[in-house]
Amino acid sequence: MKLRVCMSVLGVLVCGASVGMFRTAALGVDPFQSLMSGLNAVIPISFGTLYILVNGVLLVFSLVFDRHKIGLATVINLTLLGYAAEYSQKCFTFLLPDLPFPARLLLLLVALVVMCMGSALYFNADLGVSTYDAVALVISERQRKARFKVCRILSDLCCVALGTALCRLSGMGWGEIAGVVGIGTVATAFCMGPLINFFSRRFPLSRE
Repeated sequence: MKLRVCMSVLGVLVCGASVGMFRTAALGVDPFQSLMSGLNAVIPISFGTLYILVNGVLLVFSLVFDRHKIGLATVINLTLLGYAAEYSQKCFTFLLPDLPFPARLLLLLVALVVMCMGSALYFNADLGVSTYDAVALVISERQRKARFKVCRILSDLCCVALGTALCRLSGMGWGEIAGVVGIGTVATAFCMGPLINFFSRRFPLSRE
């Protein structure tokens, strides 16, 4: 159990650091973070605090419809990831100011690998899923004809659309929006599944 908790905490912190890298690279973030970035553009409070508030709403949804998806790791994710992302972005922005495009692209690739490593640690701990993952799981299980993959794709598309709309509403230009919804968003959509599976087989408590 101690190992599982440590894996959950480390996985969330690593994922938070990767979100900071994605945001510093400014070439696009994963779908849920694109929604969070859009919300943060129109609600100018601490990103960590906003992350807790949004995920608190999603947590209520999961508790109402299927609380079995919620565990200790869910709470760890809810309370830590937003602040880890916020402070890691500040650190990377300070350490790596005014990056040229090739360096930003390299940082994006590193962020993708780091996020998948963190996600594999978090998933292998098997102490619950994030509130965002829980929403797609609950919908797919309650709608028996709907597959999880389909529900997840639809939820990701909704996040990207809402994130883009909120960024425009806040007055962002399309150039700035490309830093939120861009090649990084596409890369996470296609590469995260295979990479998480790759790292999962190499961490403790692997289910395979």
